[in-house]
Amino acid sequence: MGEGSTAKLAKFFSDASPLRIPIRLTRIGSEDQAGSESTVIEYGTPREVLFASALPLQFADTVRLQNSDGTLDAEASVVALQYAGGRITVAARFTKEVANWIVKP
Repeated sequence: MGEGSTAKLAKFFSDASPLRIPIRLTRIGSEDQAGSESTVIEYGTPREVLFASALPLQFADTVRLQNSDGTLDAEASVVALQYAGGRITVAARFTKEVANWIVKP
């Protein structure tokens, strides 16, 4: 999976820029649906992030994105999914403006 699948999904986001931001991804939901993992934001737009995940995410799920130094701590809603080889390529839209987000309009 990895960047190849994420790059394919990024084609649907004309303003997507390649990134490499390691994050902690947490699925927000009821206790039995919660989960977290380390992943990498591979593409970003001013409002969306694209990454690969092994979590059982679905359309409209809410996730929390956090980097190690705390400069990114935001929630996003899943807006697109592509399944391949047991992993999911995900596009998620920030639920509110992220003031210090690296990709500007």
